[in-house]
Amino acid sequence: EIVTVQTFPDDTNTDFNVQLSAAKDAGADLVFMPIYYTPASLILSQAKSMGYEPTFFGCDGMDGILTVENFDTSLAEGLMLLTPFSADEEGSQDFVAAYEEAYGMEPIQFAADAYDAVYAIKAAAEQAGVTPDMEVSDICEAMKVAMTEITIDGLTGEGMTWTEDGEPHKEPKAVMIVDGVYEMQN
Repeated sequence: EIVTVQTFPDDTNTDFNVQLSAAKDAGADLVFMPIYYTPASLILSQAKSMGYEPTFFGCDGMDGILTVENFDTSLAEGLMLLTPFSADEEGSQDFVAAYEEAYGMEPIQFAADAYDAVYAIKAAAEQAGVTPDMEVSDICEAMKVAMTEITIDGLTGEGMTWTEDGEPHKEPKAVMIVDGVYEMQN
């Protein structure tokens, strides 16, 4: 049962006490936050300050919350989020090691998304028979068709496909933050 819906004006908002108080007063025991990790880190801090401890659930935009400067990562304990990638999951270790060597930090899902996107474009270009001498508009038309004909196994999912309107299809993945690290959920 949805007990309240709260919003905030923009990404520069730093005070979420009104929204948190409304959720707490309405008896919300789960708070869904389809937002990025910076405002989410503030929300978790402010919820703790007011003694409000619901289950927090987010989406892929929250991937990276454990790296927010000066954020008490213990506040994210038990946070669940949908994300197509975890640096700790089996099958991503070669990518993680190469990324850490190149950039000096652990990759989050946005890095894995970009990696998979390049390989999806490569597979579509090969499927379409793209050559360097083709006109750009011909490449574009060929790629639009080819994207609907390929299937990719990547870091962010297996058996990924795309519809004619560009929507990707893959199985969702979720993680929970346990002891300060992402733990894949089944």
